[in-house]
Amino acid sequence: MRISVFGAGYLGAIHATCMAHLGHDVTVCDVDAPKVALLSSGHTPFFEPGFEELLQATLASGRLVFTGSADEAVRGAEMHFICVGTPQQQGADAADLRYVEAAFNTIVDNVDVSGTIVGKSTVPVGTAQRLAGLVSERGEDDPHLEVAWNPEFLREGTAIQDTLNPDRLVFGVDSQTSEKAMTEVYAKLINDGTPYITTDLATAEMVKVAANSFLATKISFINAMAEICEVASADVVTLSRALGYDDRIGSKFLNAGLGFGGGCLPKDIRAFSARAGELGAADAVSFLREIDKINQRRRERVISIVGNIFHGDFLGRHIAVLGAAFKPNSDDVRDSPALNVAATMHLKGASVCVHDPQAIDNARRMFPTLTYCGSLKDACRDADLIVLATEWGEYRNIDPNEFRALVRQPILVDARNALDHNYWSESGWQVHALGRGVLNR
Repeated sequence: MRISVFGAGYLGAIHATCMAHLGHDVTVCDVDAPKVALLSSGHTPFFEPGFEELLQATLASGRLVFTGSADEAVRGAEMHFICVGTPQQQGADAADLRYVEAAFNTIVDNVDVSGTIVGKSTVPVGTAQRLAGLVSERGEDDPHLEVAWNPEFLREGTAIQDTLNPDRLVFGVDSQTSEKAMTEVYAKLINDGTPYITTDLATAEMVKVAANSFLATKISFINAMAEICEVASADVVTLSRALGYDDRIGSKFLNAGLGFGGGCLPKDIRAFSARAGELGAADAVSFLREIDKINQRRRERVISIVGNIFHGDFLGRHIAVLGAAFKPNSDDVRDSPALNVAATMHLKGASVCVHDPQAIDNARRMFPTLTYCGSLKDACRDADLIVLATEWGEYRNIDPNEFRALVRQPILVDARNALDHNYWSESGWQVHALGRGVLNR
């Protein structure tokens, strides 16, 4: 199938590359000329394991092209994917849809054959139906356009696997023509056994925000339990393990720590709450506001633990923060708990050195006043305290005996509960963690 993709960011670039890998002819349009040039050369503007190799292979096949020309992208295409961002509005919780609307209008203005416009961007429920109403007003002589919604479920760090071997596909459609187009474009995945659900436009839009709301709730639930464990001298790690054996609950996303960040969960739950309010159903998701508060309190708790260790005096303390990305296997620092903690301690007077295997450049652009170290050992050298803030595998493999010789004081705050605390303690370290009251006594 001849496909256009609008947006060459994380979602658009990966989706387009995977569609080309599946055998489609794909042209990607983006207004960012340097990004288009970089991707066209086979290099990526972000870190995602395995993506650069797949990008280079699909470019070599001739089935993938990046361009700044909307006309070139749309010409002859039977399907158009909208993969642009929907950030949080400035000064409000609602989603900013200007990029979705601009991409949609550009496609409509340039289309030369009948086809389907498919939204993958995460949008407030009702957006797709509104856009479908706009194409229904087109003249009889214009190419016929259908609107469908196909929410994305990419996880940073496993995005290639999530695209080529998804656990489900969701097609929001309002006609058999749209449904047929969706099953054709994903025919290889469906034939390989990927289950798919065909539903209406509104339900398809709801799937992504409902899924993210559930995950945010599960993460914040165990972090709320961590707050109680700290004052009750209980251990949230053991509690989580015991809960996870219950197959009604499960162990995934049940790890207490510094909380979630990134470009999806925080803004999506806020936008969902805002949209529910517009629809007159604010009370139905009022719990999401508390979820947001619990998540933010985890960052404050790490600062509190460090402050207690230093008796409230951060001035002149040398602190190593391990991690800048919001999660491992990513260079995304949007709403990163790790960077938030590092910046706050810096503002309190500490000398903070941040290390991350992939995200230093992005972190430096966001917080240029922090100090960044390319070497893990250099970051920890002469440190009065280490905060493990992002659970990269590299940090899990630190030898506490070796690093004890580097630091000024062997004090560790494991904000992700990612390390073997007994091993570190036996190696002479004072270990603190979130939700482990027994450990912190």
